[in-house]
Amino acid sequence: MKILVRLPNWLGDVVMSTAFIGAVKQFYPTAQVDVIIKKELSSIASLIPGLTQIHIFSKDEYRGLGGVYRFGKTLRAEKYDIFFTLPDSLSAAVMGKATGAKQRIGFSKEGGFFMLTKTCKRPVNVHRVDEYLSILEQVNGMPVTGRKVVLTPTEVKESDLVLLNFNSEADSRRMPVEKGRGLLNLLTHVFPDHKFGLLGGPKDVLYVEELLQNAHNPNRIENYAGKTTLVTLTNLIASAKVMLTTDSGPAHLGTALGIPVIALFGAGNEHNTAPYNKSNLTVIRAGQLECEPCVRNDCKLYGIPKCMELLDEPRIVNALSQYLKHA
Repeated sequence: MKILVRLPNWLGDVVMSTAFIGAVKQFYPTAQVDVIIKKELSSIASLIPGLTQIHIFSKDEYRGLGGVYRFGKTLRAEKYDIFFTLPDSLSAAVMGKATGAKQRIGFSKEGGFFMLTKTCKRPVNVHRVDEYLSILEQVNGMPVTGRKVVLTPTEVKESDLVLLNFNSEADSRRMPVEKGRGLLNLLTHVFPDHKFGLLGGPKDVLYVEELLQNAHNPNRIENYAGKTTLVTLTNLIASAKVMLTTDSGPAHLGTALGIPVIALFGAGNEHNTAPYNKSNLTVIRAGQLECEPCVRNDCKLYGIPKCMELLDEPRIVNALSQYLKHA
């Protein structure tokens, strides 16, 4: 049997989908499992255990629904038995139809149901990982066991590095610059025996440079923003002592790699999108505003994410000291 899975379009969601891949192997132990992933995230797929082929989809090369269909047709020769789509978009359903897979299964909220052979009911108010896994449970009529999000790094060199990620795709989940700078200075003073690494993608370079303006103890701070690939970022995280991070892709990478993670939540709903593996995870929320969590991408009420600004520094320091004490 050959199974094809259309992976999600965001880094954190791709990491969370690794539990789905593991469960596919549970229900179909002899099947070949392949995936489709968008080009920008393709390197992370090589770190997901259990995959045979990785098909890279470029939106620039295959534009619109017509392009999506053309891409799907390129996979017909593979003769897939089952196509699972984790995104619930029309384009993902069209892609599945074009592959010629005998069974095409997933959620559908954009009218793609007529392209699928089975549509599943989306469970309400559950974690994203459990949402994905419910597809397999509905198809097979059995519960998924041993649920775990996991990635396999290519290289691990243990270090005393404390990683900090104050970035997020959504402005409402990004640490305000002044708050982030103050927290960075506080941490370098409280933990004088540790070096700190600031994470960030190419779009975060200017923000991280702002954080570093007038930073105390610059000799113990390394700026990794815009200097890592997904694979080298994964290896860097896997080698660190602990990571303090906003609700973002790196938060999910950290727990998937087994390092301690302190996740700072504001607009996002931790019950749905916090890192899934609960061992070595601390979630911190200020919880002082009636609007928390709003799950908006920007803050309509305050202009800046007040919920992030109100995060309690002593709680953060205490959580970090607990992990460093037992490291």
